[in-house]
Amino acid sequence: MATVAPATIRELTFRGIVLGAIITVLFTAANVYLGLKLGITFATSIPAAVISMAVLRYFANSTIQENNIVQTIASAAGTLSAIIFVLPGLIMVGWWTGFPFWLSVAVIALGGILGVMYSVPLRRALVTGSDLPYPEGVAAAEVLKVGFGVGGVEENKRGLRMIMWSSIVAAAYALIAQTKFAATEAAKSFKFGAGATTVSTSLSMALIGVGHLVGMAVGIAMLVGLIISWFVLVPWQSGLAGLASAADLDTLVSTVFRAKVRFIGAGTIGVAAIWTLLKIIGPIVKGVTSALAASRARASGGQDSLALTERDIPIGIIGVTILGSMIPIGLLLSAFAQSGPIAAAPALTIGLSLLYILVAGAIIAAITGYMAGLIGASNSPVSGVGILAVLGISLILVAIFGRDIGVDASQSLVAFALFVTAIIFGVATIANDNLQDLKTGQLVGATPRRQQVALIIGVIFGSVVIPPILTILNDAFGFQGAPGAGPNALAAPQAALISAIAQGVLGGSLDWNLIGLGGAIGVGVIIVDEILRKTGKGSLPPLAVGMGIYLPMSLTLLIPVGATIGRIYNKWAESAPNPAFAERLGVLMATGLIVGESLFGVAFAAIVGATDSDSPLALTSDFAWAVPVGIILFAGSIVGLYVKTRGEASLPLSNDGVIPPREAAIR
Repeated sequence: MATVAPATIRELTFRGIVLGAIITVLFTAANVYLGLKLGITFATSIPAAVISMAVLRYFANSTIQENNIVQTIASAAGTLSAIIFVLPGLIMVGWWTGFPFWLSVAVIALGGILGVMYSVPLRRALVTGSDLPYPEGVAAAEVLKVGFGVGGVEENKRGLRMIMWSSIVAAAYALIAQTKFAATEAAKSFKFGAGATTVSTSLSMALIGVGHLVGMAVGIAMLVGLIISWFVLVPWQSGLAGLASAADLDTLVSTVFRAKVRFIGAGTIGVAAIWTLLKIIGPIVKGVTSALAASRARASGGQDSLALTERDIPIGIIGVTILGSMIPIGLLLSAFAQSGPIAAAPALTIGLSLLYILVAGAIIAAITGYMAGLIGASNSPVSGVGILAVLGISLILVAIFGRDIGVDASQSLVAFALFVTAIIFGVATIANDNLQDLKTGQLVGATPRRQQVALIIGVIFGSVVIPPILTILNDAFGFQGAPGAGPNALAAPQAALISAIAQGVLGGSLDWNLIGLGGAIGVGVIIVDEILRKTGKGSLPPLAVGMGIYLPMSLTLLIPVGATIGRIYNKWAESAPNPAFAERLGVLMATGLIVGESLFGVAFAAIVGATDSDSPLALTSDFAWAVPVGIILFAGSIVGLYVKTRGEASLPLSNDGVIPPREAAIR
């Protein structure tokens, strides 16, 4: 664990804030476009860290902590772009015709700042006092350490070599895949039992890296969820849908998964999330108690009485900010009370909504922070949490107004539900990112308070950048399902799903049996997990099982594969000449897989935006051998990288004992 850095270390600097702002604009624009067009976003922490080091290396007094602040700012804004999974729904349901700038800024900023505030007390519970793997937080820390020469000279050279090699290989494969000579995904639909299913995987080296970093417990749990989803639920539901009349198995399976199985997965995530929250409530209470103790120590002995790594934003400021934010949120919600059914009971509706935001925000911050620790921020199914959030507020509105209302009144309530969900979604995305960044900070000796301030700065940057980008895309393309949408309208799949749920609850058409079934599966998994833990036979994290059910197989299959490969490598590392170095070298190689694909994702997003093409690098439209070529090239590259890593780890170290000057900040 990192020790305390000197009090004079450069950390939150003006140039770091400016650089973070510039990276924020670029990455947020790319993420908003990709998210609306293709339904995916990319992690921004590691690319931001790499760019930051490339720029600040020309300044003699730059530090690893200063670079950490840059990636914190950029990652906060990049993660906040996930608000696009909700806000376009207001246009899809016909409530908005565009994105009013200041209103949109207020919604995004308030949700994001609440996310920072809620997650500050969680740091002590889920970061410093937890053994969660935080794969992306660890990866970002390794990138920063290697970039700043942490470790012996020879060890650092080899680590940097492995990051570079694996980054180049991952980016090169992603590039070749975009030319269409190698596949980005391999999938095959077939009849299974009374129905049909699909076996698929995205050929993503980053997922192998994530699997290596999260370990076997999470990998096995996700595999269990995947099996339940694709070999039990999908065949069953596709059989009920009418397999005999299906002209296209791919379309049938895809439709069944989106319309049926994802709701079952959301139910599992909901029950698993509640159970997880109950399990971690003790550490959370201890974290809050510890924060109060730190506040008392600060009051009696001054700020210097606390170690740098224990200095959070004071808990009193946290409480005042959370409660104070309810005033502007209440004013925003009151705009809905001027007309429609809410005008009949404005005080009750707004009061219950504010209470819901307060309580649900705290719960969801803990859930998403835990998910980030489990499998990483970019792989967390935050849209699943969005489903739970919109379900909650929609049920509150049904309890107040019932379902026997007119079309216009129903539209008003759906819009209100989406508006409340957007605020809670801001909490979810930032809490998901915040704890990952704080894990990186812990590993590089950063001051939590400065990182938390940087996160707020990143939220403000992101809230200002996102609305204009949304306006440009809405004017140019529109959104599928929205009134007047053209043939080139953006899909915005998550926003469409969350909007449909709000309409289904308020209109009475939502199939609660699916969510109930998912909840029952969650209860069963919890029982199995508890039995395994009590008998000392391992664990089966329920939330990871829920993720395995909810997420497409293409995004989950390689995580258990990567976990298995990582386990095999680490078993070999135990017999290596220097076991600790061998294991760290494996972590660095896995980190490079994430780095290379993330950097390519940034570049590809820019090319997509500039060309307005889904496949701007395609050199062929239908290469018959793309899938086998892709599988062979992908598997061969992974094997080659692990063989090279073993070779590097087997050579004896010849460190000269000299510690690079910048290492003193964190050793």
